[in-house]
Amino acid sequence: MQAATMCIILTSYTYDITHTIQRLHDINPDFWQQSIVERADPRFVWNNNLLNPFRSVPAKRFCLPLLHGFISINQCVINGNGFTWSIISRRSILRAGTRWFRRGVDRDGNVANFVETEQIVEFQGDRASFVQIRGSIPLFWQQSPDLRYKPPPTLLDIDPNEHHSACLKHLEDTATLYGKQVLVNLVDQKGAEGRLEQAFRDAVTSISYPGVKYEPFDFHAECRKMRWDRLSILIDRVALDQDEMGFFLMLRDGTLSSLQEGVFRTNCIDCLDRTNVVQSMLAHRNLEIVLKKLNILQPNQQLEHQISFEVLFKNVWADNADVISIEYSGTGALKTDFTRTGKRSKVGLLKDGLNSLQRYYKNNLMDGFRQDAIDLFLGSGKLVSPLTVDKGWRYVTFPSVLLMAITMFVASVIFPLEYSTENLLYLLFWGSMVIAITLNILRHGVEFVDKPRLTQS
Repeated sequence: MQAATMCIILTSYTYDITHTIQRLHDINPDFWQQSIVERADPRFVWNNNLLNPFRSVPAKRFCLPLLHGFISINQCVINGNGFTWSIISRRSILRAGTRWFRRGVDRDGNVANFVETEQIVEFQGDRASFVQIRGSIPLFWQQSPDLRYKPPPTLLDIDPNEHHSACLKHLEDTATLYGKQVLVNLVDQKGAEGRLEQAFRDAVTSISYPGVKYEPFDFHAECRKMRWDRLSILIDRVALDQDEMGFFLMLRDGTLSSLQEGVFRTNCIDCLDRTNVVQSMLAHRNLEIVLKKLNILQPNQQLEHQISFEVLFKNVWADNADVISIEYSGTGALKTDFTRTGKRSKVGLLKDGLNSLQRYYKNNLMDGFRQDAIDLFLGSGKLVSPLTVDKGWRYVTFPSVLLMAITMFVASVIFPLEYSTENLLYLLFWGSMVIAITLNILRHGVEFVDKPRLTQS
């Protein structure tokens, strides 16, 4: 098997990668007379703001739309049959941003970290496609960084009708694009996440939008103690929904065999780690059905027994998780050891711990600047003057005192040749200072976080 993988910024001179195969099939023939930038899906064109000045002049023919996401194109062989298997993930420019500064929905129904992922199989002229989407819980909520490891997600204190109105707008937009929807919600059903889950459940129930099914699954509770095999419970629960929504299949003679009439909309809190695990399992189930339909797999064969392909499949989906996570949170995804190997391991837990520490540092101390850069690039941020922010006396004083206290504590440990009561008092004093200053920094954590400085246009 050969694999070609690209990530971060994607473009194509011959194929419109901003559209799914099914959307391209349904488009009016006049569509192909337009320039590539005119016919691209504006939701996924990340240099759209930069290209706007050229849309009305002949130069538009030379404008190349850029997509932010992930793509992997793989030449595979099963049972002597060679086929192309591809994954394309498209990140939306609408409500784009970083993990803790872009959450929930806006009044136009756009959600944070919306990603459309398409799985494509091409075999001797036959083409099959299966699309899934992910996106933040479509309510008004936030999770503002304040130096705590995990600030609790909080619903904005506004009229419930406003939450429901924005959620309805989002469901209407996705229904127009994708048809029926199964909303797979993987957040915890207790604590702060539980309150968010209940609000989402209440909104969907209140709206009662036709063709929408709400499917909650408490990922952490169900899979605790590394029992990730229990994810099969969820896959079995939605199997009938997946069979009913189908997939796109165009045969080599031009016959349209089937259309995808619905979509799984999967989310956790970040729409990264848990979400990617479940999406990969749904994609695996679809792929087995497609390969049997195309007679690449025999009816009595299972895809999981094709060992070499399974290794490729798991690694590509883990790579997809890492890239989407880097683009949103700044680090690779968590839980990818399960995606890559099918098992949860202690080494994987250790790697997750390191990634979590990196996320903590970047999300608290670097993402304000990154959010400004994204807003400025997309044209959704407005420059204000001055850009500097008055941090206050604690911003300089507390870290300086903490550094001095740590230095003196370490010196009191290292330098004495023998310990006396006086030395122990020094240790106690400077140790207490370290603890006291650290607690004060955490208490006023909001003042130390790197925040965006541009205003939203």
